[in-house]
Amino acid sequence: MFKGNIHTMSKTIIVSNRLPVKISEKDGDCQLSPSEGGLATGLGSIYKKNNNLWVGWPGQEITSKKDQEKVADQLKELSLVPVFLSQEEITQYYEGFSNSVLWPVFHYYASTYANYEQSNWDYYKRVNEKFKEIVLKVAEPGDTIWVHDYQLMLLPELIRKEQPELSIGFFLHIPFPSYEMFRLIPWRAELLSGVLGADLIGFHTYDDVRHFINAATRILPVHSSANIITDGDRTIVAEAFPIGIDDKKFASLPDEPEVKKNIKLIHDTFGNTKLILSVDRLDYSKGIIQRLQAIEYMLEHYPETKGRLTFYMIVVPSRDTVPQYAHLRDQIDKLVGNINSLHRTMEWTPIHYFYRSYPVEMLSALYSTAGVCLVSPMRDGMNLVSKEYVASRVYNDGVLILSEMAGASKELIDALIVNPNNTEEVAKTIIKAAYMPLDEQRSRMKQMRQIVEKFNISHWVKVFMDKLNEVKLFN
Repeated sequence: MFKGNIHTMSKTIIVSNRLPVKISEKDGDCQLSPSEGGLATGLGSIYKKNNNLWVGWPGQEITSKKDQEKVADQLKELSLVPVFLSQEEITQYYEGFSNSVLWPVFHYYASTYANYEQSNWDYYKRVNEKFKEIVLKVAEPGDTIWVHDYQLMLLPELIRKEQPELSIGFFLHIPFPSYEMFRLIPWRAELLSGVLGADLIGFHTYDDVRHFINAATRILPVHSSANIITDGDRTIVAEAFPIGIDDKKFASLPDEPEVKKNIKLIHDTFGNTKLILSVDRLDYSKGIIQRLQAIEYMLEHYPETKGRLTFYMIVVPSRDTVPQYAHLRDQIDKLVGNINSLHRTMEWTPIHYFYRSYPVEMLSALYSTAGVCLVSPMRDGMNLVSKEYVASRVYNDGVLILSEMAGASKELIDALIVNPNNTEEVAKTIIKAAYMPLDEQRSRMKQMRQIVEKFNISHWVKVFMDKLNEVKLFN
């Protein structure tokens, strides 16, 4: 049961598309296991305290009323409140509108991937309404609501209309595009109004804040002064809060027996070459094809690197039933196959490519042993792999190559920053990173480790919540 007397103490309600648990069936029973996502880790500190709650979709379709009640009871023990969605809602609101309109437009891929279907928008509205109903069932006067990400952009306004006194925060975890890009969306005004229902709107970078304010003031009858938007008699603050990671977790993992065993295995396998690591979800915004082209360019133009550098490339499966993603996967397979067949020798293969997800114990071992981590997305809200790599380098060595298009490049300025479209530059930077003197590695890594340590996930949560309380006082 929920702890404490709900009526005497105000609470925080976190709302996101997914709950921080995975549900699996075992012998006809629902099993709950915590999810590994960064957000789940960061917000764990909030929703497990006092009588706070987390509202979201449990991750699969549950149709029968009896099963829904059973799952809701199990989740209640964990302070979680489910929003049950039908397969049709998931397909149209999530796969359809969220991932076929908002994701491509916000990542600057509108012309290639965006599909503006009216029915997807109708479902997006309907599901946001559904979330509103569940939130209002558990919300009480004095509560704070923190809504997360692009799947729920209409929710702040929907809640505000019915409970104007509630304190509402919204955080966007992906980039916000320039006005020219954003205006392509037919329902742009509704989306902006939805987000402006919040008191505080958070983004990863100042560029995102600027783009949002620019779009809002050009599309809606609102005004802005610096980062404050005035809508009628309300003031809304838009600000950058770069998200962090659980740095202590990644710094301590290399001491665990399982990780030590994996580190030894990696050393035994790749000991005589320098390991260059990349870890991405399968997505067109991650720049995987462009990265492979840079590797190919390097092997062709700098043959002295052959046999000395090994690329360890992990691509985590994602949405590969969607045609564009299946096509991307085929392209990656072909390109890796071509590069390996052209350049491999009897004792060396340039790219070791794995299409699967890895347990954190194996990732930690790779972060600890790879001399270079190559993070080169075409567009990324933040990119936490870069921070996880830095947090894992407990001896202050190793080199991070980071795309200027990732939000993290604004903080981790001691990484080697590249434009992922510049094949030759990326190739030369890989070589520079691989042969960087140890003292330079250390001075760069030390700076980055301090930043990752200071601006960790709990700092991010605290700063956002403090700001939300402050904004509410003046509204």
